[in-house]
Amino acid sequence: MSAYGAIAAHKNSSPLPTTIWHLKSKGFNTPSTLTVHHFTLARAEAFSGLIDYIHKTFADELERGQTYPQEILPGEEYTRALFDAYYFAGDVLIAVLGREGDQLQQDEAESPIGFIEAVGGRGWEECIAGCYYVKPNYPGRSSHICNAGFLVPPNQRGRGVGAVLARSFLHYGPRLGYEASVFNLVYVNNVASVKLWEALNFEKAGRIPRAGRLKKADGSGEEYVDAWVFYRSFDVPAPAV
Repeated sequence: MSAYGAIAAHKNSSPLPTTIWHLKSKGFNTPSTLTVHHFTLARAEAFSGLIDYIHKTFADELERGQTYPQEILPGEEYTRALFDAYYFAGDVLIAVLGREGDQLQQDEAESPIGFIEAVGGRGWEECIAGCYYVKPNYPGRSSHICNAGFLVPPNQRGRGVGAVLARSFLHYGPRLGYEASVFNLVYVNNVASVKLWEALNFEKAGRIPRAGRLKKADGSGEEYVDAWVFYRSFDVPAPAV
């Protein structure tokens, strides 16, 4: 529930086409492509264990306490019901790693590869590169501005997956019916995220002092951290990468 009450998500009757992207991995003998697939909760429930895997990955990220504002208190459980209501309230885009030797002809191109084919019998932990939700940031008269929340499992980090997800968001956001995007809380100590959104022509709309009570990376306690508010119109041309 937001400060505006419940915000109804846009209704998409059919999935948007799958796209394929170049993954600039830093390692050798690793996949050089990934495909991005459009889901709603109902579509994702058709794949046994998929939502459970993303739910656990997201709950672990909340427990880490450094990127999202939600807090899991001692003795509390971040249940599937809470996760479904938050993360799958709108549309979700899920990225699947390609295979070694896959060839990419054009970045952002539509791909005929279905989700089952992309997974290719692999386990979720092996093949799910990351995901993000897209939903209105505001209700009603301002619902043309969306928000997104990104998640890359720890075992997939360091491959440039986050950058690909961000670029794919610029593709899918307007196709889902939105005109612009706002990120309400990008904590200033999340340097990689701040640099990424700046590189993709997002504007710093404001800085919120002491916006998050975050866990310190060294485990020595908590600290208050400022946050940037980022904005971008989808009409702005995407930068060359």
